[in-house]
Amino acid sequence: MSSPDIVKVSILGKDSIHCGFHLAGYIANTVITTLPASTYVLITDKNISCLHLNAFSSAFKSVLKEIPTSRFLSYVISPGETSKSREGKAEIEDFLLTSACTRDTVILALGGGVIGDLVGFVSATFMRGVRFVQIPTTLLAMVDSSVGGKTAIDTPHGKNLIGSFWQPEYVFIDASFLETLPAREFANGMAEVIKTAAIWNEDEFTKLESRSAEILSAVQCGSTRQTLQGQVSSTRSEAQELLLSIIIGSISVKAHIVTKDERETGLRNLVNFGHTIGHAIEAVLTPTILHGECVSIGMILEAEVARKLDVLGQVAVGRLTRCIKAYGLPVTVNDPRIAKLPAARHLTIKRLLNIMKIDKKNSGAAKKIVLLSRIGKTYEERATAVEDRVIANVLAEACKVIPGIPKNHPVRMSTPGSKSISNRSLVLAALGKGTCRLRNLLHSDDTQVMMAALMDLKGASFEWEDGGETLVVHGGQGSLTTPPKGKEIYLGNAGTAARFLTTVCTLAQPGPNATTQTTTITGNARMKQRPCGPLVEALQANGSSISYLETPGCLPLAINQGFKGGHVQLAASVSSQYVSSILLCAPYASNESGTVLELTGGQVISQPYIDMTIAMMATFGITVTRRKNPAGEPLDVYDIPRGTYTNPPTYNIESDASSATYPLAIAAITGTTCTIENIGTASLQGDAGFAKFVLEPMGCTVVQTENETTVTGPPIGQLRACGYVDMEPMTDAFLTASVLAAVASKPSLEERRVDGIPPNATRILGIANQRVKECNRIRAMIDELAKFGIKTKELDDGLEIYGQPIEELNENPSIHCYDDHRVAMAFSVLGAVIKGVVLEEKIGLAVEGVELNKLATGQVDRFTFPPYASIVLIGMRGAGKTYIGKLAATVLGLEFIDADDYLSSKYGIPLSEFVKERGWPAFREAEFECLFELLRTKPAGAVLSLGGGVVETPAARAALKSYRGPVVHIERDLEAIVKYLSEETERPPYGTDSIEDVYRRREPWFAETSTHQFYSYFNANASEEEKVAASQALQKEILRFFKHISGLKPNLAPNLQRGKRSYFLSLTYSDITPALPIIDDLTTGVDAIELRVDLLSPTGVVEPTGNIPPLQYVAAQLAALRQATQLPIVFTVRTQSQGGAFPDAAEAEAFNLMHFALRSGVEYVDVEISWTEKKIEALSKTKGFSKIIASWHDWSGSFKWTGVVAMDKYNTASRLGDIVKIVGKAHTVTDNFDLYNFVETVSATNPKPIIAINMGHAGQLSRILNMSFSPVSHPALPTKAAPGQISFAQIQTALNLIGQLPAKQFYLFGSPIQHSQSPTLHNTGFQTLGLPHTFGLLETTNVNSEEVKAVLNSPEFGGAAVTIPNKLDIIPLLNGGISDDARIIGAVNTVIPKEKADGSVELVGHNTDWRAIRALAVDNVRHTITSSTTSLVIGAGGTARAAIYALHTLGLSRIFIFNRTAETAKKLAASFPEDYNIHVVDSLECIPPDVETPSVIIGTVPAEGTSVTRDESKVYLPPTLFTRVPSGVVIDLAYKPADTPLLTLAKETAPETWARVQGVQVLLEQGYRQFELWTGRRAPRRIIADAVMKNYNSS
Repeated sequence: MSSPDIVKVSILGKDSIHCGFHLAGYIANTVITTLPASTYVLITDKNISCLHLNAFSSAFKSVLKEIPTSRFLSYVISPGETSKSREGKAEIEDFLLTSACTRDTVILALGGGVIGDLVGFVSATFMRGVRFVQIPTTLLAMVDSSVGGKTAIDTPHGKNLIGSFWQPEYVFIDASFLETLPAREFANGMAEVIKTAAIWNEDEFTKLESRSAEILSAVQCGSTRQTLQGQVSSTRSEAQELLLSIIIGSISVKAHIVTKDERETGLRNLVNFGHTIGHAIEAVLTPTILHGECVSIGMILEAEVARKLDVLGQVAVGRLTRCIKAYGLPVTVNDPRIAKLPAARHLTIKRLLNIMKIDKKNSGAAKKIVLLSRIGKTYEERATAVEDRVIANVLAEACKVIPGIPKNHPVRMSTPGSKSISNRSLVLAALGKGTCRLRNLLHSDDTQVMMAALMDLKGASFEWEDGGETLVVHGGQGSLTTPPKGKEIYLGNAGTAARFLTTVCTLAQPGPNATTQTTTITGNARMKQRPCGPLVEALQANGSSISYLETPGCLPLAINQGFKGGHVQLAASVSSQYVSSILLCAPYASNESGTVLELTGGQVISQPYIDMTIAMMATFGITVTRRKNPAGEPLDVYDIPRGTYTNPPTYNIESDASSATYPLAIAAITGTTCTIENIGTASLQGDAGFAKFVLEPMGCTVVQTENETTVTGPPIGQLRACGYVDMEPMTDAFLTASVLAAVASKPSLEERRVDGIPPNATRILGIANQRVKECNRIRAMIDELAKFGIKTKELDDGLEIYGQPIEELNENPSIHCYDDHRVAMAFSVLGAVIKGVVLEEKIGLAVEGVELNKLATGQVDRFTFPPYASIVLIGMRGAGKTYIGKLAATVLGLEFIDADDYLSSKYGIPLSEFVKERGWPAFREAEFECLFELLRTKPAGAVLSLGGGVVETPAARAALKSYRGPVVHIERDLEAIVKYLSEETERPPYGTDSIEDVYRRREPWFAETSTHQFYSYFNANASEEEKVAASQALQKEILRFFKHISGLKPNLAPNLQRGKRSYFLSLTYSDITPALPIIDDLTTGVDAIELRVDLLSPTGVVEPTGNIPPLQYVAAQLAALRQATQLPIVFTVRTQSQGGAFPDAAEAEAFNLMHFALRSGVEYVDVEISWTEKKIEALSKTKGFSKIIASWHDWSGSFKWTGVVAMDKYNTASRLGDIVKIVGKAHTVTDNFDLYNFVETVSATNPKPIIAINMGHAGQLSRILNMSFSPVSHPALPTKAAPGQISFAQIQTALNLIGQLPAKQFYLFGSPIQHSQSPTLHNTGFQTLGLPHTFGLLETTNVNSEEVKAVLNSPEFGGAAVTIPNKLDIIPLLNGGISDDARIIGAVNTVIPKEKADGSVELVGHNTDWRAIRALAVDNVRHTITSSTTSLVIGAGGTARAAIYALHTLGLSRIFIFNRTAETAKKLAASFPEDYNIHVVDSLECIPPDVETPSVIIGTVPAEGTSVTRDESKVYLPPTLFTRVPSGVVIDLAYKPADTPLLTLAKETAPETWARVQGVQVLLEQGYRQFELWTGRRAPRRIIADAVMKNYNSS
């Protein structure tokens, strides 16, 4: 066997890098000869072992036959990045130790970067360091990781964070390995090759730029393993030489850098260009997206950072982008290969910046990035510190424009080269003869696509000069070749390139070894919608073979050779680019007589662009003649001679006149001056007339020479409307004109005005072609201008814009840019004078980066509003806005304003008459004016109920979306609305539209403009009794909802805090209505209730393939649940992969449901962290005062609480949620201890609540120990939500058994108490909840006794109820004080021991009597309690004080007291503050007639002290108590009998309208309150009540 030819590269003074082909034998011989050892260990992975292990084993064993004292071993590990870990390192080390390897061992790393890094680190530490050899098998490893001695492993905190510098003895580069490398892996390595050239050698970079097709084909020539071709230089093909040269060139640069800076103290940082951001991206996307692919994106982003810092030009960024794209590598995270990945959801700015914190290049908190200054040169010979804000700006998907005037005005500048001229010049020079230098070429996607396509067609070759400022084109004289079979020419969204290339491709001929005669051109989704039909039909009619591969009239196209020329007819009323496409290629048509191009179909669009093409063709040597009629008028017929373009040596491309409109418009709108060079009266571009024909009539001063244009704007806010303007010669500039017209509120010039439009209007015509550009630009401008509150009107050929003063426009709009840079740039102009304009695309103005997930429905911060911001109600007429609004205003203490009444009052006419007399348009205008006034004059302290049709007006919708306060959509079942409106006559009818049609039209507008929605649940089949109960439940829900969303009192679980245990019940019904009657029993002891939305199903069947319940069904279920309980709700959409029933792929549907939950005021929303992070963060921005539970469930059984995954999931969940939930699966009891230790560790530094549990029977201990929101079941539920779930009572029992819940003793202090129901009440509650406590009686009239003191000081003391005669005497014993309510009332009935921070216990006194009275009054009254409601207290004893306090807290206007002894009553009244407004009456028949009769009556006199007949020894109860008012509630605190005289009188005189509350109910209610104060748990009310009433009735 001949010795291979080797190229050696020196590093650190040694020729240790050996490069060649087919080197297995050479490697074995070299290593064994020069590195003697007892053992040679080759380590590889399973993928590589199949390809190359046998060859190396044979080679080593063959050489070792002569050395019996040495041996050869091999070890194969799992492939992939996951092996590059602490565990992977230990695995190899264990193998080496088991195999008795010693310090003289030589280890060989055969594989890619993972093998090299891992095995290198093993070698560095095994036996304190052994020799090793790198044999990289991937291009990436060859040019990067194998060279330089950097070894490392990964951790959950980032890549390569633990490792060392350990130089290999040799690096063997065998380029034949690349023959088996997948194309994607080869491109992966090319990223590092490009990186090296970009930082060091422009000539190498130019080679990579211009010879990409050859380089890619070098590894696609088939295997040479059998022939050993290339082993010696004489047998190497040209492709092999090229391949080896780029590898050696890249390695040589890195070897030089390493030699200068082995330990990465400065210069070696340079090889990390693209890696700072690239590694962060890789940390999120690994292993799906490869290292080189992430670095490719990183290079572009870091180049953008350099451009942002003004150290790198746009030309260099463009070259870098094109070069990377040429190798099939991504240049943005929006690349379809990345965007479709679930992990791409987590590519947020915050996360990437956090990952970048942990980077070896950093110094402290400063992040360091390698900055380019040009291709082949870096800004510094080290990484440069860059502020986070700069990086964030580059990473952001969107940007917020900073208002202001240009800081360097007057501005003098030139814009980039014209795209129109750039694209035409590329085609002309490529088709031409000779070499042409194109100067000022626009570096854009369009020109990049055009160049790449021309190279694919082998129509020309390109190279750069002047640092990329000049493109040298070597023309191909019209000789083009069809690409290989299967190769498509991808054009992205480059419309100009697509149209020009359609005709260019008809000139392509098959090459000598062609496998196809067809050229296929295609594009992105938008490109496939853009029309090309007229051009294709003209070419087909001329004999070209072109077929549509998908939608007729659009790309993709299959094109064969065959442009004949001769007479060509073309419909040119859609795009002038069709005309230019044929004109440019016509000289190369096969017809010897040339081509006659006749334009048909009416008005030719954009004639100036056709004239531009003809003028440029003349410059390249082909003269086109336009025919004229006998009168000398031009015809739409052109004669093009056959010939070949002759390339001028140099062609200077004009600056882009369309781009120049933006800085000129900035000058116009800000009142400053701007001069644009290289554009003037001599310009080829129609847009050059923008300054004279648009800006000058708007009030600007314009000076234009042959080559310059200067514009000075009027003072800010003084622009005139443009009136009528025909923009057909400059259609692309209409977007700029439109945004200026939006703020041009001054009247237009008389000569520009058109009949029928107001003076502030601008009518733009001649732009119909703009509907088929990158987007429908006319529609885009209308939709986006509406976000500012601008009114517009769409016309067949254009649009009208009605200018408004700047100060009246909406701030903080989020502008969708439609992937169209002209839309983005136009709205950036408005951003110069309007605050908070967010563009969903990056531009070049003064901006700050914004992540789109920070926006909510086109507005910023709609869900963080000022305290007491007015609440706006919208919804259909008949939905209940007035009823709900008045209730909300009452409970929140706000003013209620009905906007319809406001309008009617303002105009002095009923609404129906207003519409009848003035019409609907006038009504809508007046309605908007009223809305505007109300939002301006009532920004706080009110509930504003708007008319149902307010959302019909775009300006009103915009005003609502920009309002910073709750906008609540009141919803009701459509059936109920129709029924109500069919009977209602006060409001104007809808006209010809049905109620259903109006509802469906408005429904999306209601959703768009509201921040929340309130569903008014309606059960048409309910009984009257059920309707009364539903009405009471609705009042409670209104109170909960509005207090929660406004932040006045968020309905959150109080036990969800450190040191307390909290629980939620998991409902597992497909329809929850069967659970509603027993909901109190089911929720015994818990703090919240989980609605498992994924299990809901209107059919009762949960689909096994994935269950998505309809939103309306979910809304009804949620509303029904709200009717039954005030507990906070946990809204859960659990996916199938995480143990639920919701399809994993239905992300949009899941977020639709979760957004609905937050809009509905749900308190907790469970969000799986496997969803897209950006969507989770966007959802979180709308949460208001609700909380996000960020959850992750592992059902595989492989999850370990001690593993790296646990911490990674925790960190992600902690970042995304307010509460962390992680669920694993226990196999043994020790898994629960691992969980417990994990929770202790993370909780030590993070106060966020964490739900951490293990599923399965073995995991039940974890559920017992979990502190926060433990999910529990109940025996009455149909199924458990998860394996191993147990009930609340079972957990409490278990906690007691393991010493976590000690038994406590509770008492009643008083006398006489032998018949007290308190023991029954509390012991029933303890037993039901599984609590180990007991309640007993301690009868005493002296709480100062030693017996009582001993009880109070006992460690087992849990609390006490206090009754007569001890309610005052107990107070001195309470070292922790008493509550404010107990102090005012002057009595304590509840004692609670509280542990202090030092472990000591203090006793605190409370009063629950008044709470019981208040609650029973609110729950039972049959009307709304308002500030005008009055009340009556009968009696003046101790319990009367509690009654008065309760009534005062209800906000009643007046409290009457009657007592037989008037002096006692007066003394009682005087003991309360004056604002209680207490009035003593002499008789129950003497309530003053000028005030509202009391509708809340509380009796505090024993039953035997009252009578319904006159008796001087008793209180006389007259029947007028209950007959003078329509309805009310009477509460008798007398304990026995159940029906006292007071209650009996109410029953006899007003049985249907007055609610009656017995004393035993008060006893129960105050007992429930005591129970909850002692235990922190809701009392099981029904069960307790049943037990107490049974005992009460029997006694």
